[in-house]
Amino acid sequence: MEEYNNGTVLGGQEGPAAPQDPVERRDGFFVMFETAIEATARAEGKASQEVYLEGNYLIDKAKYIGGVTDEQMLGMLRDWTGFRKLVHSIGVSVKTAEEGAAVTFLMQNWGRTSKYETGTQLRVPCPGDGTEIIVKLEENEWSEEDVAPGKYAFEFSKEGELATASIVLYLNDGYTAPELTAEPPVDFDSSAYHSMIAKSLLHAGNNRRMKRAMDKAASGGDVTIAYIGGSITQGAGAKPIHTECYAYQSYLRFKELFGKDGGENIHFIKAGVGGTPSELGMIRYERDVLKDGAAAPDIVVVEFAVNDEGDETKGNCFESLCLKILSAESQPAVILLFSVFVNDWNLQDRLSPVGRRYNLPMVSVKDAVTEQFRLSKAEGNIISKRQFFYDIYHPTNDGHRVMADSLGYLFSETARAAMDKEEEDMLAGPPVLGNDFAHVRLLDRISDLGSAGAAIAIEAGGFHGTDEELQQVEKDANPFGTPQFPHNWMHTAESGEDSFRLAITSKNLILVFKDSGSPDVGKAEVYVDGKLVLTADPHVNSWTHCNAVILYKNEQSQQHLVEIRMAPEDQEKCFTILGFGYSA
Repeated sequence: MEEYNNGTVLGGQEGPAAPQDPVERRDGFFVMFETAIEATARAEGKASQEVYLEGNYLIDKAKYIGGVTDEQMLGMLRDWTGFRKLVHSIGVSVKTAEEGAAVTFLMQNWGRTSKYETGTQLRVPCPGDGTEIIVKLEENEWSEEDVAPGKYAFEFSKEGELATASIVLYLNDGYTAPELTAEPPVDFDSSAYHSMIAKSLLHAGNNRRMKRAMDKAASGGDVTIAYIGGSITQGAGAKPIHTECYAYQSYLRFKELFGKDGGENIHFIKAGVGGTPSELGMIRYERDVLKDGAAAPDIVVVEFAVNDEGDETKGNCFESLCLKILSAESQPAVILLFSVFVNDWNLQDRLSPVGRRYNLPMVSVKDAVTEQFRLSKAEGNIISKRQFFYDIYHPTNDGHRVMADSLGYLFSETARAAMDKEEEDMLAGPPVLGNDFAHVRLLDRISDLGSAGAAIAIEAGGFHGTDEELQQVEKDANPFGTPQFPHNWMHTAESGEDSFRLAITSKNLILVFKDSGSPDVGKAEVYVDGKLVLTADPHVNSWTHCNAVILYKNEQSQQHLVEIRMAPEDQEKCFTILGFGYSA
């Protein structure tokens, strides 16, 4: 940036100011680089794009976006003391899609006394024309409560607005960073790109179910392709989320390949929920994919390869979900999709044996991209991590396209192949990881207990309220959020001390409760047959999120009494039971 004098020309005539010598630009590195952002509606405050910096997020962005390799510098990003020592100023630039749109940059630190409330919140208006605004740390007041950088956010005037943004951390004297070099756009039409995509086909599987769906579509029959998974399937990182996500883009490819009369006979279901594993997916399946009996998908893509690390069953829930889908009377095809994180990690080695056990088509984004990530452009890199990843977890629009093209390659290869022979009952025989939850059902406030398939009685007690501040996800092709588990049971400060009681006869039971970062939310104790089995703490994850946890798992169906009551120290706080999953 340059600073300018207010100058005059000879004779007293006003003229253009004469520029001073340019201020020397400090060394710095990007933590966002020309990244697409989108205004998402929030329960509180303005529509915004939020970027949380917890854990290794900021460190990984410095590595993969900024190219920083100095371990001392990276370690300084963990807390506010180190951040202040390292960072002189923050450069922010925003280019809005709509001319004249107002954007405010927010930097929020986590606080010592109350994580989300006592840290500094600094807001800076940004012009939407791409001009860089420099925020010098020494020129702003910071709270003694500041513990660590918490989040960046871009606040817009209305939901759905689009922009691109960059954030640079400029360094104090004594620190240096590598210069960011511009990369050529990904050449999606190149033979090298197509060769990379071909590597994604991990296993073709038996193609009979897929080819039946393709033939049905080509003859004009109605065909539905559905997607279930975590935040990547929801579309996180794609801008706009509902049309640039891999699910919608691969649906369009299927529609182009096999649809009739413009593809009006091809239908789309998207059921991705951020931060959730197959443990929750198998409970959501009837509601979100089958639409409580109103839909019967012909093809279902299952994407939990980066969400199931915390699955307490280590794959039993994943295989149970696959069996639930495969055993439907309509015999849908199941495709296993293995996405990948920025550190080249996923659970492919754990979960792919399920695909081989049932001879399912499997698509591995990890196999397609990780090998070429290690190469420079001169050595044959096709798409870099900076280009593929929006953050350390989610793809950019380019990354979502790679995922969609990988599925499209499976579609094309299946269409070219001859139809495989009918397999003998592939569902017969033992599971490879487990099938204990293959018949799990959702129990919530509106469930018909008379047709539940199990003896169930509920006394809500002090949990008689209904929580409306819920995790929101963009379902199907919708640009707006839909609340998750709206038919819930909520304890509030005024509810009293009465417990929630559930009498149920079942083989297993899974509690789904709401996580939250709000200080008004407290812990609840969960008892089964009088024994404390869980203290459910919404602050472990500390964001508005659906959390599923197994309360018990039996070989045979048994009668149990479940009691949920607020922890003694949290009697006057809130807690939300979103629902249960059970097998009769």
